[in-house]
Amino acid sequence: MEFRSGDALLVFDDDLTVVDWNGAAEELTGIPAADAVGRRCWEVLGGVDERGSLVCHPGCSGARLAGKGWPVRCQRLLVKTRDGRRKVEVSTIAVRNESAPRYLHVLRDGHEEPQEEPEPRGPRPRLTPRQLEVLELIGRGCTAKEIATELEVAEPTVRNHIRAVLVALRVHSQVAAVASARRWRLID
Repeated sequence: MEFRSGDALLVFDDDLTVVDWNGAAEELTGIPAADAVGRRCWEVLGGVDERGSLVCHPGCSGARLAGKGWPVRCQRLLVKTRDGRRKVEVSTIAVRNESAPRYLHVLRDGHEEPQEEPEPRGPRPRLTPRQLEVLELIGRGCTAKEIATELEVAEPTVRNHIRAVLVALRVHSQVAAVASARRWRLID
């Protein structure tokens, strides 16, 4: 039986031994078919969920459920690659035939497309030139003490500017202030 897919595909048997590993799987993971075929799928993929909990193991519930005819939902996993780990979406499909059942893992790149930030709403915040300088330095990772040295002002003055920036941008943290200012295009 031959399987073809434009997506990364690995085929394994009842023993979870990889019997086919296509070129797209090689490309996605950097693992050549010669290093995957003949090994257990859980050894090759080493999949964990986003919290780091082991998903791919000898008692794979996805393969077991698929083998019993149950539908298996697509899962997001971090799998082994030649260079570490990569986020993928894994769909498991059971194929029954006369000789022996086969199971397919279709792997798709799990990196989400960056979404454009929505346009900010409400009136444009008004910041003084000094507040913008302070905000720019916060965006570069400077501490209040470093900002005070850079601007040649007292540290309590910098803290007052930071507080005024947070109020003007209607946020509760310096990180949120930088993000909001970038959305408003107040700083680079």
